[in-house]
Amino acid sequence: MKKKIFILTGEASGDKLASTVISKLNQYNDRIDYLSVGGSNLSRLGIKSIFDLKEITYIGFTSVILNIFKIKKKIDLTVNEILKFDPDIIFSVDSPDFTLRVSEKVKKLKSHIKIIHYVAPQVWIWRENRVKKFKKFVDHFLLLFDFEKKFFDKENIKNTFVGHPLLEKYDSKIDISNISKGKKIISLFPGSRFSELKTLFPILIDFVKLMNKKFNEYTFVFHSTDENKDLIQKMLNDFHLENTEVVFDKDIKSAILLNSIFAVAKSGTVSLEICNAKVPSIIIYKINFINFMIMKFLVKVNFANIINIINNKEIIPELLQSECNPQEIFKSVKYFLENPNFAKKQVDECSRTLEQIRSKTSSSDEAAKILVKYLIT
Repeated sequence: MKKKIFILTGEASGDKLASTVISKLNQYNDRIDYLSVGGSNLSRLGIKSIFDLKEITYIGFTSVILNIFKIKKKIDLTVNEILKFDPDIIFSVDSPDFTLRVSEKVKKLKSHIKIIHYVAPQVWIWRENRVKKFKKFVDHFLLLFDFEKKFFDKENIKNTFVGHPLLEKYDSKIDISNISKGKKIISLFPGSRFSELKTLFPILIDFVKLMNKKFNEYTFVFHSTDENKDLIQKMLNDFHLENTEVVFDKDIKSAILLNSIFAVAKSGTVSLEICNAKVPSIIIYKINFINFMIMKFLVKVNFANIINIINNKEIIPELLQSECNPQEIFKSVKYFLENPNFAKKQVDECSRTLEQIRSKTSSSDEAAKILVKYLIT
């Protein structure tokens, strides 16, 4: 009899992480039935999603409040679909305000379903007391960072440090000359949520315009999800910039990043991928004032970027809120490009940090092995 896994994600980054693990799992056991709340990466593996992932990718406290009834409806729908599917495992990935709420409801109704959660909630940043609540329904946490273990060990919750799959070493022989057009590449990561795109895309466009006034040797490549590629392309077409491109295929995106001389990225996990590719970068982010003040009040760390948090100093510049504007981004990028030794120092410091948090084997393989154990018990 086939085993069943329901894959539960809440945004594009979780969909990407889940797909790397499921690809490995299929090498161990290809007789598993899947259903998901997922996106294009899981879809490419032939895994159906019960609804479009974009329907739940809300960001910020006020957005959640304004969409609270929609979110509750999606949570209830997801719970009902999981109960009908009756999986052996719910493999939930990141987005705890959605995925863990669903898992908690399912566990109360069908306690035999094992809940394995990948990318533990960042209790070391805020709301550490959540751990006690998770103990009641999460069977196993798969941790990206070794320093997270102490928070879950303290409550005797099963956990395994598997590392981050975006830190696995990779290479690419894909020809990208048709994209670079003989110019140096600067990669731009405007985010995957519509609210992020709406805020950051115009800022990045104005940054590109400032760069074009000063330089003529760069191609600016926007990294997109499959779901957002048409929207970004449409917005790019409105500006008639000859040295911009949009890429969405994950292998091409990896090749572009490996061949980039610099990256400007929305704050998030993509920063680890950029560091892993040994590309110097800066981080940008902007949310509405109310959300920012709430976060500032709640968080326990001084930085937004994980590399900076681990080192407790700003290795990767963070341009947040009022500093997230075209002029500041231009000044920062120009400084790095004109000071290669400064860029090299950042890359070296990031590489040393990654070695501290990198899994000794394959992160996705380690995560897949945990799922296999639960399937055979």
